[in-house]
Amino acid sequence: MNKFFSNKKLIVLMVTVILTFGLIAISINIRDKKNTPPLIQQIGNDSVGLIGSVLTAPINGINQIGDNASNLFDTYNENKRLKSKLQSYSQDKVQLDTVKSENKDLKKQLELNDTLTDYTKITASVITRSPSDWQSYLTINRGSNNGIKKNMPVMSGSGLVGRISEVNKTNSKVELISSQNSLSNRFAAEIQSDSVDVNGVISSYNADSGVLIMSQVNSIKDVKPGQKVITSGLGGITPRGLYIGKVINVKKDEYGLSNVIYLKPATNLTNFTIVTAIDRSVGEG
Repeated sequence: MNKFFSNKKLIVLMVTVILTFGLIAISINIRDKKNTPPLIQQIGNDSVGLIGSVLTAPINGINQIGDNASNLFDTYNENKRLKSKLQSYSQDKVQLDTVKSENKDLKKQLELNDTLTDYTKITASVITRSPSDWQSYLTINRGSNNGIKKNMPVMSGSGLVGRISEVNKTNSKVELISSQNSLSNRFAAEIQSDSVDVNGVISSYNADSGVLIMSQVNSIKDVKPGQKVITSGLGGITPRGLYIGKVINVKKDEYGLSNVIYLKPATNLTNFTIVTAIDRSVGEG
């Protein structure tokens, strides 16, 4: 039975092909005969066109599918290549921004070092800074092998940022001026004024507003916003003349008993990577 149907399909296919070629032959033969009725010619042409469309439709469909698949594959590869380039570009930008930031810090440090002509200077990089003690301590990559000593003042950019609190052979710990440690040795400071010397102590740092607070002030006469504040050298630990910041306000303390002076630090105390430890004996120069 299966063989019969298979043969039947073959016969139908052969008859279809024969009819197709027969119609094509008839169409060619009668095309140039003027007496041929136009209707017969139209029927022949339409039949040939219909059969040709039926036979070529699957082939065209397969070709179209192949073209679409090829285009989709090309688009996928292009998308993958562009993503790779974008990732590479993003990484290059991060590296470039990092280099720019380091160069900026180095330029500031060079400018600072040019002003510290009377000091022995040791430039170092910040290697660690604990998030839990961000405002209190950091570690630099210079130690006693490089001439670092305890209590050396440390500067970054154009201003004072702290002092050496612990010295190892190859690294040292810096206690920052913004430290909230009540047992810290505070920096004695003075406000540069043409009339009256105003002395006090850098006692604390307000992390929310980013300002230093100068307390134990002996006078507020002629203290004005914009005046520079430097280390006074009192106490014999830190030499005089290191830039700390500028006056931005004068207020009473939280108890209303004494005056405090608010300073804008000379450098950003939350973001620096290069520092300079300086050494100068009090009384020199």
